[in-house]
Amino acid sequence: MEKIIVATDFSDCSINALEHALTLADKADADLRLVWVNKPESLKDTFETVPENVEEAVTKKFQELKDKYQPGLEKGKVDFEIRKGKIYREIVHAAQEFNADLIVIGTHGSSGFEEFWLGSNAFKVVNASKTPIITIRGGVDIDRDLNKIVMPIDSTLETRQKVPVTAELAALFDAEIHILAFYTTNVEAIQLRVDQYSKQAIEFLEDEGVKYKLIRIDDDRITNKTIEYAKSVDANLISIMTEQERRTLNLWMGTFAARMVNHSPIPVLSINPDISDIQLSR
Repeated sequence: MEKIIVATDFSDCSINALEHALTLADKADADLRLVWVNKPESLKDTFETVPENVEEAVTKKFQELKDKYQPGLEKGKVDFEIRKGKIYREIVHAAQEFNADLIVIGTHGSSGFEEFWLGSNAFKVVNASKTPIITIRGGVDIDRDLNKIVMPIDSTLETRQKVPVTAELAALFDAEIHILAFYTTNVEAIQLRVDQYSKQAIEFLEDEGVKYKLIRIDDDRITNKTIEYAKSVDANLISIMTEQERRTLNLWMGTFAARMVNHSPIPVLSINPDISDIQLSR
């Protein structure tokens, strides 16, 4: 992991996300790029009084953040970028142009982030990115060092693709991954598939020297049970795919990823199945 994008609107929520990203960047010796998107209707949320020269004012805010947080990186550097357009598109484009390995964003920021990160639009942002995203809800006060990462495994083929990225983060912090093997049905063939995918995940983690635990859960409420478990063990991160257990229920309750991002009090790592170059053996 060499480059991390942090989307900011200078709210307390986005500063919290920045501080989480700083911890990750320091462990990985990675560079941080802070991104603010200029959107006319959002200026009132960034400034009490909109300045005559917006970009000059934003640059000053960025410089203050850089001066404060650059000393927290032993090897990486902090820089910043101002973009203009739709927030979610510009964050995705910024990550692509920076060749970022990770995006970190607060989910209750002002200046337009609520519009895209709350309700059904949450999945739109996560799904648009080919870069893994860590989302952190506003008000989350959690240890920024990763000690325990919760990783649900289900019967979908994509579920295994989150293992390499999750393992990389765990290795940086010597964290323990808690594999939640979800049996969402009594159909034996599907349960055997979950067993197979869990075994492959374990083999990968063992090869990488990453600590793990395996927990089997008989329940189809993946979102609720994952969050409940993560809270019970004081986890610092939940790792999910943007496509998880395609079930009819999702049509009524929203996608798994959107519900997890919107409701988890614990930071969530979301990975698009299209981004993984590393495949576990079938």
